[in-house]
Amino acid sequence: MMRTAVLREFRADLSIEQMPEPACPDDGVVLKVLACGVCRSDWHGWVGEHPRIKPGQIGGHEYCGEVVAAGPRATYSVGDRLIAPFILACGSCPACQSGNGNTCPDQRLPGFVEPGAFAEYVAVPFDHNLTPLPEGMSPTIAAGLGCRVTTAWHALTGRAALQPGEWLAVHGVGGVGLSALILGRAMGARVVAVDIVPEKLGYALSLGAEAAVDAREGSTAARITDLTGGGAHVSVEALGIQETTNASIECLRPLGRHVQVGMPLGHTAHMEINMNAVYMRNLALFGTRGMPSWRYPSLLSFIEASGIDFAPLVTREIALSETGRELAAFNGPTPPGVAVITDFLT
Repeated sequence: MMRTAVLREFRADLSIEQMPEPACPDDGVVLKVLACGVCRSDWHGWVGEHPRIKPGQIGGHEYCGEVVAAGPRATYSVGDRLIAPFILACGSCPACQSGNGNTCPDQRLPGFVEPGAFAEYVAVPFDHNLTPLPEGMSPTIAAGLGCRVTTAWHALTGRAALQPGEWLAVHGVGGVGLSALILGRAMGARVVAVDIVPEKLGYALSLGAEAAVDAREGSTAARITDLTGGGAHVSVEALGIQETTNASIECLRPLGRHVQVGMPLGHTAHMEINMNAVYMRNLALFGTRGMPSWRYPSLLSFIEASGIDFAPLVTREIALSETGRELAAFNGPTPPGVAVITDFLT
């Protein structure tokens, strides 16, 4: 048996329950979960807006763990410490074969459809998507590499092609926004952080943002245009709401690139967008979700070569029983940094 945190009722505290340990997939592994982040995507399910998440779901999709069982067709072996992307691609369909596994139509999604890592153990099929935990990196930090950091990396490099010296605007400096800020700075970009929480803006400045804009105070787009001498080259929207999406588009200079990282679901799935700005300025709009697993080496090599420290990303280590409280915190402005579950026994 294992300890789990189960969604039994939308917007209610998660239920801490004993459940059977998962069976091992033929093409995958069972991991003992060493750390699991609590993400805004989990919150979308917790409030009932994610179409795939129903009562009875065990959430948790950004995790790091140690292999305790391996199937006959598994890539990895017992004892391996691994990082998991939240999208597990099949590896054989046309999308996967073309290098775009994050769009795989046969993808598996622990934490969204199948039992996730708000538990002591998680089953991981298609384990060819996993990657070894780099030596010297803690599981707590590595947990974020399965969702927030990988998503930000692919948004900046695989979609927007951010260049050194360009201005990068980040709208919403939660987990993925802070990841974009840290990576963008390491890539040589000049970063403007946007949020409505002064403490988060101050934290962004301490992590290398060149400027911070409080979105409650006048036109965000106009202030970014002024700060950057004509507008950002790349702008990342990291919340998934209409106001920040339009601010992200409108703060761009001609030929700028907007990247939609925030997840528009439920009441935000359809938005009124300033398409005139897109048309008049010749803007490019990119959607992005996750990262193809084959890009892990590029990210890990960049982290090693640039000496990036992602420790400031994690500001709260919590127990499994505190997961529901962290999800509820997403109902309002959140404090700086992200929470990671590191204690699965209390």
